Amino acid sequence: MKKISSLTAALLLSSCLFAQKKDPELPSFGKVEKADLAMKTCDYDDKADALVLVDNGELTYLWGSGIEMKRRIRIKILNDKGLEWANVKLPYLSNGGAQDITGIDAQTYNLDESGNVVVTKLEKKLVYDKKIDKRTSEKIFSFPAVKVGSVIEYKYKHSGMGLIDWYFQRSIPVKYSRFSLDFPQEIEVNVSPVVSRDFASKSNSSGTRYEKTYSMTNVPAFRDEPYILNEDFYRDRLETKVIAYQENGLRKNNIANWLQVIRYLMEDEDFGVQVKKNIPRTADLDATLKTLPNPYDRMKAVFRYVQANMQWNDYNGIWALDGVKSAWKDKKGTTGEINLILINLLKDAGLNVHPVLVSTHANGIVNTSDAGTFGYPGFYQFNKVLAYVELNNRVYVLDATDKSTPIHLIPSSILQTEGLVIEKLETNEWGWKFLSDDHSSKNVIIIRGLIDAEGKMTGEASVSSFDYARLGKTAVAKTGKDKYLERFITASNPGIVVDEVSFENLESDSLPLVQNFKFNQALNSSGDYQYFSANILSGLEKNPFVADNRFSDVFFGTNQSYTIMGNFSLPEGYEFDALPKNVRMIMPDTSITISRMSQISQNIMMTKIQLEFRRPLYPAAQYPEMQAFYMQLQELLNEQFVVRKKTKS
Repeated sequence: MKKISSLTAALLLSSCLFAQKKDPELPSFGKVEKADLAMKTCDYDDKADALVLVDNGELTYLWGSGIEMKRRIRIKILNDKGLEWANVKLPYLSNGGAQDITGIDAQTYNLDESGNVVVTKLEKKLVYDKKIDKRTSEKIFSFPAVKVGSVIEYKYKHSGMGLIDWYFQRSIPVKYSRFSLDFPQEIEVNVSPVVSRDFASKSNSSGTRYEKTYSMTNVPAFRDEPYILNEDFYRDRLETKVIAYQENGLRKNNIANWLQVIRYLMEDEDFGVQVKKNIPRTADLDATLKTLPNPYDRMKAVFRYVQANMQWNDYNGIWALDGVKSAWKDKKGTTGEINLILINLLKDAGLNVHPVLVSTHANGIVNTSDAGTFGYPGFYQFNKVLAYVELNNRVYVLDATDKSTPIHLIPSSILQTEGLVIEKLETNEWGWKFLSDDHSSKNVIIIRGLIDAEGKMTGEASVSSFDYARLGKTAVAKTGKDKYLERFITASNPGIVVDEVSFENLESDSLPLVQNFKFNQALNSSGDYQYFSANILSGLEKNPFVADNRFSDVFFGTNQSYTIMGNFSLPEGYEFDALPKNVRMIMPDTSITISRMSQISQNIMMTKIQLEFRRPLYPAAQYPEMQAFYMQLQELLNEQFVVRKKTKS
């Protein structure tokens, strides 16, 4: 992604700056120290729910059978939340027997009342094989006799696999992580450390084979930071790739380019062949399209037709594994199947449409400079194919499995990412398109509050949410008023009581979602003074940027704007202690601005707050500056307006 590529470069450069450290000895499988069983907390992270004691991966290339990995993991359970680590899923490619996971051995260690180590082994019959889709499956098992304080350990062999990226860092701390490669000299493997802390490495070479080992100790947890694009992108890791191999004494390049990847895709039965299929039984759509000469209306009709006729089966992917015709007949399919149907029908309707391969934020950030290898092509970076429509000098990116995003908005899950557009199917022409949207997240809040002599505010309010702000609220609003209030109102405003809530334009995605409230709230008091804030319905009541340090970029996805207009009336005999100052603050790079204007007329105060974020992303290097400014704007947003009794003259 262009906007984050500088961070990648910095991390890659940093890998050569770290001194090598001595690699500690790896404990044997089944040999657990009592000190680990008696452990109550992680000594360098007292907030940890669990601790990875050992994470060891040994990747070996065997002539005739390819790459296999022997993996062993040992975890200490520190509290109830850590028990989730006792449920294990091991994914693998099962199509045609390409891969397999065998030799699963798992056991739980506990201390009995006498201080003896008790071992409970997992029965082989309790390991299940679950088919995910046509290409992938999972081995699933849960550890027996697990409780807080247990140590769990498992190992397995993953055969037929390709190279992997090794992650030293997880969402829980890792005491010791080690990754080793054992390959014949004829195969060249490149290992790129993308790290921010010290690691150990060593290499050994014999006449026919070579070994590389990398390890890291006392790795801190990478916890979820607010407004993060993708956790894996920022975690310490090793990126591996077979770049070449020897064949008959000649060096053969194994690095693919994107044109080769596109050609492969377009010849693939599950992708390129499906893009050129005719979708049958669409007479009703054809009749509708004959009445719509406007291309935008035709696009909208096809989009809604596919949404209405197809049910998503919750599986993502770029492939139509069962074929678009079969999916259309069943009225159910994967993301790939449904959106390839959409592309075919848009093309038949005369629209300028192309497939675009994308990776959602949760799936990962695409490296546009890495087309992968012939064994592991770059299309594995993507988890969706969408329809890319060019119309009237505008771009529309459509996902028919997403029934909450209106046609004029790019799905929020791919904003600010690179999409690979296959522009001409016949000639395999392609290009990268940066998927950004001029539409913003906009909220307008209007509050009318009447304060009585008992210090209670009763009022009405409306929140109008436009575009991406609407998108973030509509799905929750449709689940029910209680869930909406819990998510957007009461969680941030514990003192507010909503007596009534209603919605306008809930089903009209081209209009703002209007949320109407009747509410009451007790004012805070201190002595003869009472006070309140106008910032009660914006969603900005709490500061998410309280941590002094941050490793990831701050990713909002879109530009944002908030307007708060308040009108507050006092009863007879009361007055505002002072007129709040008119204020305007601008961040040094001008990307964030906030202003407040207030006036008082008799016993009524009117205030208007305007806040704008003019960038969707702030690099981690800018976090100290942004955090300092955000603290100031938070103080302004939450500044208390003071009410007191009038003094007798």
